[in-house]
Amino acid sequence: MTWLDLPDDTGFGLDNLPYGVFSTPGTAPRTGVAVGDSVLDLASLTGSSVHATGSLNAFLALGRASWQEQRERLSEWLTSGRHRVAVESQLVPRDEVTMHLPIDVADYVDFYSSLQHAENVGRIFRPGAEPLTPNWRHLPIGYHGRAGTVAVSGTPVVRPCGQTATDGVPSFGPSRRLDFEAEVGFVVGTPSPLGTAVPVGDFAEHVFGACLVDDWSARDLQAWEYVPLGPFLGKSFVTSMSPWVVPLAALEAARVDPPARDPRPLPYLDDEGQRWALDLAMEVRLNGSLISRPPFAGMYWTAAQQLAHLTVNGAALRTGDLFASGTVSGPGRDQWGSLLELSQNGAEPISLADGSTRTFLEDGDVVTISASAPGPGGTRIGFGEVTGRVLPAG
Repeated sequence: MTWLDLPDDTGFGLDNLPYGVFSTPGTAPRTGVAVGDSVLDLASLTGSSVHATGSLNAFLALGRASWQEQRERLSEWLTSGRHRVAVESQLVPRDEVTMHLPIDVADYVDFYSSLQHAENVGRIFRPGAEPLTPNWRHLPIGYHGRAGTVAVSGTPVVRPCGQTATDGVPSFGPSRRLDFEAEVGFVVGTPSPLGTAVPVGDFAEHVFGACLVDDWSARDLQAWEYVPLGPFLGKSFVTSMSPWVVPLAALEAARVDPPARDPRPLPYLDDEGQRWALDLAMEVRLNGSLISRPPFAGMYWTAAQQLAHLTVNGAALRTGDLFASGTVSGPGRDQWGSLLELSQNGAEPISLADGSTRTFLEDGDVVTISASAPGPGGTRIGFGEVTGRVLPAG
C-alpha cells in the first residue's frame, strides 16, 4: 500500500523505481527516480553528493549493497505516511522535466545474439548457404562501438555520410539505407580489475540495470566497409539510449529459462540454473505505426553470458560501461527488429498506417522502441521508450 495515487498504465510503479538524470528550467541535471507520472528528485531528498553529479556513475560505483539499500529506502519513503510531506515536496511532474543521458558511458559494446536475426541476415546476404557463421553457436559475437556517440532518447539522428559502392566502384554521399535496430542495453556499475574474468554467476554483482537501445545502422556504408574488421562508420554516428535504467532488482519476475543451446556452451559460458533470459515485450513504431513486436526472452545468448565473454580474456569493466544485446528478432515476420529484415533488404516494402511504404528510413521519420516486463503480482515493469527523428545529412 502507498499514500501515492499512482496511475495504472505508466509502468513506473513501486515495483520498478528506475533511475535517470533530469533537470528543470534553470536547474542542473541530477538523479531522479520515475514514480508514476512524476520524477522523485533524489538529489534534493537525500542531500547526497552522489545524486547531484548529473550522472548515475557515482551512485553505480558504490556497488550492489548500496543499490539495494537505496531501493529499500525508496520503498519506505514511498509507502510510509510519515515521509509523505518530505517526499511530496520533491516530486516533479514528468512532463515538466528534461531527461539527460543517464550515465557517462565508459565503453560501449554491441553483441549479435538473436538466433533469428542472425539467420535472417545470413539468408539475405548468403542465399543458399548456411546462414550462421561457424562460430555463432559457440560464443556471443560482438564489436566495440563508440562511447562518445551514445545519446539520450530524443536526440536527432542526422543521416550519416560516407563511402558506399556500386559494383565495387566507391562514391561518397548520404546513406540511402538508414536503419534502426531494436535492442536492450545493460549498464555496468561495479568495475572489475584488469586481468580478471567475471563469471556468469557474478552478473548481478556488476550490472546495475537495463535500458532500451536503438543501434542506428547505415547498411550501405556498413556493407562496403565491414570487411575485414567489421562495423565502423556505418554504426558509430549515433546510438540512442533510453533515459531510464531499470534496476535488475525490479526484473526478478521477468527472469525465465533461456532457449536450449546446441552444442552446449563451453564451461565459462555455461549458465545452467542462472535463468538470466528476460521476458521483455518490445514494440517498435515507425511514425506511430506499430511495425514489430520483438520478443527478448528468446535471445540465444543472455546478458550474463555476454558479460562473461566480454571479460574472459581479462578485459576490465568500468563503471558506466554499456553493452547491448544486438538486434532482437523473433521467428515471426512481425517480430523482426530491423528494416533490413522487415523489408528483406529493400526488396519488400512495408506499409505504414498513413498509406506510405518504407524499405529504409526517410528524412523526418521517427522510430520509437518501447518495452515492458512482468512484475510481481501481475504488475508491469515499464522501460519507457527510446526514440529518434531522422534529419537530413548535414
